[in-house]
Amino acid sequence: MAKPKKQLRTNFRKNRSSRVRESDWTRKFNTENVEEDAAHDERLSGKGELTRKRTVRGSEVNDDAGLGVLLDVDESVCLRGRVLAVHGLTSTVEAEDGRHYPCAVRRLLKTLHTDMRHVVAAGDKVLFRPADREGIIERIEPRHGVLSRESRGRQQVLVANVDQLIIVASAAEPYLKPNLIDRFLVCAEQNHLRAVVCINKIDLINPAALEPLVGVYAQMGYSVLLVSARTGFGIGRLRRRLLGNQSVVAGQSGVGKSSLLNAVQPGLGLAVAEVSAETEKGRHTTTTARLLPLAAGGYVVDTPGIRQFQLWDVIPEEVGGLYRDLRPLVSRCAFPDCTHQHEADCAVKDAVADGWLDARRYESYLNLYGGEG
Repeated sequence: MAKPKKQLRTNFRKNRSSRVRESDWTRKFNTENVEEDAAHDERLSGKGELTRKRTVRGSEVNDDAGLGVLLDVDESVCLRGRVLAVHGLTSTVEAEDGRHYPCAVRRLLKTLHTDMRHVVAAGDKVLFRPADREGIIERIEPRHGVLSRESRGRQQVLVANVDQLIIVASAAEPYLKPNLIDRFLVCAEQNHLRAVVCINKIDLINPAALEPLVGVYAQMGYSVLLVSARTGFGIGRLRRRLLGNQSVVAGQSGVGKSSLLNAVQPGLGLAVAEVSAETEKGRHTTTTARLLPLAAGGYVVDTPGIRQFQLWDVIPEEVGGLYRDLRPLVSRCAFPDCTHQHEADCAVKDAVADGWLDARRYESYLNLYGGEG
């Protein structure tokens, strides 16, 4: 909830790099025969690294992954819209009347100090000022339901304002990665997203081989869909899951995310490609997240393939509470700070030994706790 609008001091990024004092005068003198004298003194500015605050008009907000500031703008000259896709410095925004505008982002938004790599993401609800057939994004509304990851030490928001995460994996070509599914599930738990595990390409294997894995996720209350974009098996169930919801489809490259969406709604025409025969890896056909309206109602965001998914803003001590099957056991350990690795009287380790907790899931927890990929 936004607080009353007022003037407030907020952090900004440094607009320019720090000054670099020249220190190679001897080299220049020897090689270039420099005759001019060097400056005998250097002006030191008081506006150094600490000057990162400015006064803006707006209000402080607490959202899942935003700027922390809701700027005060002239709404009489702005239109409301939603970001469909981001291409470099330009964002495609759909206005409430259905028209599309290529929009740039106002400099004030881009210079606010934030941990995000990019200030605008697909799915953002914005206020933008139209000018002919283009526009300027003036304000980003508070977010909810964010799917993000860590990238180069900063937060990369893949999509905002969704309520459902469809985790797409493939039974083969490329091979199934349960640990990657677990990472997506942790992200869904952290951001309060409803998660659905969707395993594509089941026509390539005997579906009975997936029964142990499917059973583990189903026991935790997750919906698991076995589908095939090639044969059409299970597409109806997936379509019903998407109906009327704000969903994001995510998974590693080559699992068939775009192919599934083409099967769900014929006519989308999303680009697809075959998996590499040499490496059995995808070819990154989808290059940017795109928000797509569904004819039957709702939206779905098609995202680029992800080979590594580093969690953002999750410390090791929080991991156990984000695993649904570990969560009920954490409070039963003898030590409140139990890491469930080497401690005695650990309820989690006892559950693994007794067969109540899946051993693979426990290994997945240990990898995530230790920061392994």
